[in-house]
Amino acid sequence: MFGIHHNALAYAMTTLGAGMMNSIFSFYYVKLFLNKYKISEGAFHQSQVVYMIWNAVNDPLFGYIQDNSRVPCFSKRRLSILYGAPFYALTFLLAWFPWRSYEAGDWLSGVHLIVTLCAFDGMLTFVLLAQCALFAEISTHHENRLTLIKYNQVASLIGSSSVLFCGLVSENMENFGYFQSFTVVVAVLACTCMLYTGFHSLSPYDCLGSKGTGEEGQGDEAALSLSSVFCMTKQILTQKDFMIFVTMNFFQVFLLAFCNNFTMIFAEHLIPQNVLPSFVKSIMYGAGFICPQLLVLSSQNLLRTLGYYRVILFTFYVEAGAAAVMFLLGPQHYYILALFLTGNMVLIQASFSLFNLPLADIIDADLYKHKRSTPLSSMVFGTNALFTKPAQSLAPMLVVGILNQVGYEKLKDIAAVSDKGSLQELHDVMFYLVCLVPVCVAALQILAWTPYSIRESHTVDAKYIET
Repeated sequence: MFGIHHNALAYAMTTLGAGMMNSIFSFYYVKLFLNKYKISEGAFHQSQVVYMIWNAVNDPLFGYIQDNSRVPCFSKRRLSILYGAPFYALTFLLAWFPWRSYEAGDWLSGVHLIVTLCAFDGMLTFVLLAQCALFAEISTHHENRLTLIKYNQVASLIGSSSVLFCGLVSENMENFGYFQSFTVVVAVLACTCMLYTGFHSLSPYDCLGSKGTGEEGQGDEAALSLSSVFCMTKQILTQKDFMIFVTMNFFQVFLLAFCNNFTMIFAEHLIPQNVLPSFVKSIMYGAGFICPQLLVLSSQNLLRTLGYYRVILFTFYVEAGAAAVMFLLGPQHYYILALFLTGNMVLIQASFSLFNLPLADIIDADLYKHKRSTPLSSMVFGTNALFTKPAQSLAPMLVVGILNQVGYEKLKDIAAVSDKGSLQELHDVMFYLVCLVPVCVAALQILAWTPYSIRESHTVDAKYIET
C-alpha cells in the first residue's frame, strides 16, 4: 500500500529514534559539562579515557554475544532492539539532569560524565549493533541495500532535526529548563520508534534456531569458547579490505566527533553575535544535521552508477579543498566561515552515512570465504568499532587540551573577558583547528582508502544466495 517497503520502514524507525537522541547528545554534552557543570580538565580527560576503553571493548563484546548467543533477546536482532530501546532512552536522559548543584571542578561532575558516557554508549551499542546487523542480513542485493539507505536517510533527516528544534526551544541551551523538558519528550518519542522496529522488522536469519558460524558445522557447545572468539576475530582481521576500511573509518569518526562536539563552541567564539544572532545559529546547527540526509538521498543515482567507493573518495577531496580555501580566506569572512562550518558538518556526516555499504560487502566476502551458515554481521561491525570508537574520545581530549593551553577554561564567557589579547589568541587557535584538522585528516583518509578493492559491488548481483 502506497508503495511502502514495510521491512525497510521498520528498520528505519530505529534510525529515527536513535537519530533524535544521538544528535542532541553528541552536539550538547561537551558544552554542557565544560560550561554549565564546570568540569575540570583533568576530570574531563579521565572520563574520556574510561569512555575510550569501554567504547572500544563493548562493541566486539556485544557483537560476539549477539552473533553466538542462544538467548533470543541477544541472538535475534529484532528482540535486541525491542528490549534494549527503553534502557537506551533512559540512559540518554542521564546527562541532562545534574546530581547536585556543581561547583567549579566538582569531583562529582566527573563521575557523572563517566557514568553518562559509559551507560549511554553501552545501550547505544547494544541496540544499534543489532540494527547494523539487520542491514547486512535483510538482503544481499545492492539495489535492496540502497532502498534501506534511502529509508534510513529519510528517518535520519527527521531525527536529526531534533538539534534544530532543541536549539530554537531552549535558545541553544540558554534556557536549561526548556532544554531538559525537550530531552524528555525526545526520549519518549525515540523509545516508541525503536519499539516499532522491535515488533515489526524481519530478518531471514531470525528464523534459524541457532547461529552457526563455523566453517564446517561447529557444534553449538563450542559457540562461546574463547578459541572460537580468537579464530573468528583473526579471520575478520586478516581481510585486507576490512583493515583498509577500519583505518579510513578511524579518521572519519575522529572528524565527526570533532565537528559534532565543537562546532557550536567555535561558532560562538569566531562569529560575533551581531553578525549571526542566536536563532540563526540554531538554524545553522540544525542544517548541519539535517542536510547530510538530503545530500545522501539526492546522490542515489551516483551510488548506482559510480558506487560508494568513488563517491566516498570524492568527498575526501572536497573536504580538504574547502578547508584549504577557508584557511586562505581567513577568519574575518564571517558568513563564509558559517557556511564552511555547516558544509563541513554536512559532508562529513553524509559520507559517514554510506559506511554501512562497504561493511556489508565485507560481511558478504567473509561469509563466502569461510563458508559460514550465517554472516558474522555483529562481529564485523563490533570489531570495526573496537578500532574506530576510541577516536570519539581522542577528538574532544585533544581539542580541549589544545584550547586550554591558550586559556579557554578562563575565556569561555566572551562577554565577561577583559583581556582582548588573550581572547584573540584563543580565536586564532580555534580558526587553525577549524581549517587544518579537516585538511590533514582528509589527506590521511585519501591515502588509506585508495587501495580498497571492493569497488564494483554496485554492478554485480548478490554474492551469496538469499534464503
